[in-house]
Amino acid sequence: MASFWPGGSPAAGVADAPANRGPTQMLDEHRLTPASISKLEVHGAPNTRRALLDHVLGPLVADSAAPGTTLGQVLDRIGDATRKLSRFDIFKEEGFNVFLSEAPRPEGAPPADRTDLEVAINVKEKSRLVFTAGTDFGNAEGSAYTNAIARNIFGGAETLSINASTGTRTRSAYNATFSTPVNNNPGLRLSLEALRSATQKPWASHEERLTGGNVRLAWLTAARDTHTLSYASVWRQLTGLSATASPTVRADAGDSLKSAVTHTFVRDRRDNPMLPQSGYLFRAVSELAGWGPLQGDVSFAKTELEAQSNLPLPLRGASLGAGFRFGLLYPLPTGYSLTGPAQPSRINDRFQLGGPTDVRGFKLGGLGPHDGADAVGGDVFAAGSVSALLPLPRTGPDSPLRLQLFANAGRLVALSTKPSAKAKGKAGKAEGQDRDGLALDSAAVFKSVKSAVGELGNGLPSLAAGVGLVYAHPAARFELNFSLPLVLRRGEEGRKGLQVGVGISFL
Repeated sequence: MASFWPGGSPAAGVADAPANRGPTQMLDEHRLTPASISKLEVHGAPNTRRALLDHVLGPLVADSAAPGTTLGQVLDRIGDATRKLSRFDIFKEEGFNVFLSEAPRPEGAPPADRTDLEVAINVKEKSRLVFTAGTDFGNAEGSAYTNAIARNIFGGAETLSINASTGTRTRSAYNATFSTPVNNNPGLRLSLEALRSATQKPWASHEERLTGGNVRLAWLTAARDTHTLSYASVWRQLTGLSATASPTVRADAGDSLKSAVTHTFVRDRRDNPMLPQSGYLFRAVSELAGWGPLQGDVSFAKTELEAQSNLPLPLRGASLGAGFRFGLLYPLPTGYSLTGPAQPSRINDRFQLGGPTDVRGFKLGGLGPHDGADAVGGDVFAAGSVSALLPLPRTGPDSPLRLQLFANAGRLVALSTKPSAKAKGKAGKAEGQDRDGLALDSAAVFKSVKSAVGELGNGLPSLAAGVGLVYAHPAARFELNFSLPLVLRRGEEGRKGLQVGVGISFL
């Protein structure tokens, strides 16, 4: 029978195992030898619940009792179990040690047909309370933050994180997140978050304030794909308009309530997310807001797709990459109807395109519809890029510094918001559904979306090319590029010359 002794002392003989017969020697010489686990102990986990350890390590002992189990299989399963424990993020990576020894046999007992093992797993728990302060980098924004983390609160790998930050665009942001594994499974995690933030958006002459919360369920599949399903309810305030704010921005100013369900799928097979040399990425985000039981005063379906592929070149350290993004926002009527009047999208729900981490060679929000100097966003976009990363002389192919040659293009289109007479009549009977008399009936919405998608291929997209330096830091990717806009549509804003990009996701 197996026994789990969290925080206990190793059994006699386990400490001597490396000198007598280490796991590597046993694996090399006797991998096909029949074996089972007679005792398993865990040391160094006094704050971790027994149930969590049993969930991970219990099957290890039970499976070893099956006829035909070999020593090689036992060792492989021990490795899988320790890796699973590390995914709870409550143990130090360097603190894992596994010691094996043969279980003692009674004197004079006949030879056994299999080797009985005693296994001792030593771990080191991470600090339960952590306070950090520093700087953070996201796409086109830097910030200073303070963060307090309470880890393994109830002994089941629960985490409470409280964060406060201020940055170049986000004037203030506060959020508290409680996260816990579901059924002691590190690949299935539930999170609850409350947030409040104020973000300046100078490309559209306003500030957006958010107050709300969300609940997320994230899981990892056997194929190493990640899924995240979330529900969020957020009160949004479009305020702080500048004196030069356009009529479009002023029309959307004020309060709105967004209630939405979002699903995110990610398959990442890149060898290095910050400086990929090979592999591919696929990401799909689908959002449904305001329709059916979701309520709120905005209603739409929104989809965004991203694909990236990287191939190594014959020159060591050199690679060729290509990326593509597509997004579509489809206005929906509120309630359960699919044929009622739908309001056009708001500026804080539309896509923005352009910037040093997006379509390089253009200002933030530089592509797509503008009202005066304001980038008011669009409902349909497509963007693509090709790039080559080359090692610099004297730096070597393993250096995080690369020379980059790139070309990228994009197109952002807004839906037509001219309402039909039929929609005006329906909207007049449905109080609260019409915003400034711009409601569209279902046929008009479909026609407008179809026209906008077709417009993506009408003429050349906005295009830029350039050369620059890329530095891949573990926390973020830094780019210094010289960009030259080659195709610029009327009203769009290019950026000729140097651009600095800092982020974790680049086109």
